[in-house]
Amino acid sequence: PWNTDGKYISPFHDIPLFVVFNMVVEVPRWTNAKMEIATKEPLNPIKQDVKKGKLRYVSNIFLHKDPHHKDNSTGCCGDNDPIDVCEIGSKVRFPGEIVQVKVLGVLALIDEGETDWKIIAIGVDDPESQKIHGIDDVRKHKPDYLEATVDWFRVYKVPDGKPENQFAFNGEFKDKDFAVEIIQSTHEYWKALLHKKADGGAIKCTNVLVCGSPYCCSEEDAKSIVQSAPPHVKEYHVSKEVDVWHFLNK
Repeated sequence: PWNTDGKYISPFHDIPLFVVFNMVVEVPRWTNAKMEIATKEPLNPIKQDVKKGKLRYVSNIFLHKDPHHKDNSTGCCGDNDPIDVCEIGSKVRFPGEIVQVKVLGVLALIDEGETDWKIIAIGVDDPESQKIHGIDDVRKHKPDYLEATVDWFRVYKVPDGKPENQFAFNGEFKDKDFAVEIIQSTHEYWKALLHKKADGGAIKCTNVLVCGSPYCCSEEDAKSIVQSAPPHVKEYHVSKEVDVWHFLNK
């Protein structure tokens, strides 16, 4: 993506964090293409994930986190990805959209032994944000919404032959204050990564705005990275299996 001046930026490293937090949309509501910030590519473009040469999709089911730091709350290390946000407003967003959100709470998913925090938030431009200010308000104004969210994260990998996911805190949502603490602590890990004080493995830390970062590049360098990227694939055969609905017993 690019900023308001039309200059290329990294959606991972060049979008600031504030009291009203900035969220980058990867997967819009009602879509199942597994879009992700490509952490291992320069400037971290948002792309559809590929595994074993095939584009990845999340099954339709109805019912940054430091990899070396063991979280005191969950007892598990992070998954080496940007922290995930579930925006629960009524608007359907688009990939790459930057949304200002209010943090409401957090769910601690344990995905294959790694901590995968799911921040629950709502866009400040959403009409529902005027009445939803915390996790208890979600329960009040969206009955069973949180329970359905836990159920989905528990079983969404089952159609691929994987076991159900587990949760810290027995699948209970923590409140806004706890969520902000998690955001602040993971933000510190990100700053350490961007200033070469932590090992991010294959993560690309190229950015254009982080002052003092040894990975900061010029606008010309960023433009060169974008222009040298492979061209978009115009056609790609998508299996009809991605449209299959899976009905699982709770």
